[in-house]
Amino acid sequence: MDKAPLLNKPLRIIGLDPGLRRTGWGVVVAEGSRLSHVANGVITSSADEDLSRRLVEIYDGLRNILAEHRPDTAAVEHTFVNKDPVATLKLGQARAVALLVPAQAGLPVSEYAPNQVKKAVVGVGHAEKMQVHAMIKVLLPRAEVTGADAADALAIAICHAHFAQSNRRIDELMVAGGKR
Repeated sequence: MDKAPLLNKPLRIIGLDPGLRRTGWGVVVAEGSRLSHVANGVITSSADEDLSRRLVEIYDGLRNILAEHRPDTAAVEHTFVNKDPVATLKLGQARAVALLVPAQAGLPVSEYAPNQVKKAVVGVGHAEKMQVHAMIKVLLPRAEVTGADAADALAIAICHAHFAQSNRRIDELMVAGGKR
């Protein structure tokens, strides 16, 4: 089977910035080096609810978003460790839901460290959040970003688009050279 036509297919990517209070999400389409904004938003869970109920809210929200936007792949930001171990554990549980839902839907899921995301979007691994958000406006000028968590999720999706583009180019070269 000739893989080349598949390599040129637009890729719909959902980026996820997991959090227990707010899980940001953003969907972009990558077609070659061109990026298009599809949608973005934030799933919130109620601080008044038990942890298990909050995780269900995130789970249900992500399932609905995947059903509506039908991404081809997902990208999730790695959890950073902070000084509060209880908060880190809770964040890890929200992150587990963000990994689980796309995997259950049959999507490949990639993970990126915050510095990877910043480097892919801004060009510098230690960029400030405001620099990342400014570049989102440059890269996706028609996007109306619904908040900082959604902007972070779009950055994760853009990061994945850059890596996916590189991987597709390698595949194209391998196909052209008869290696695959």
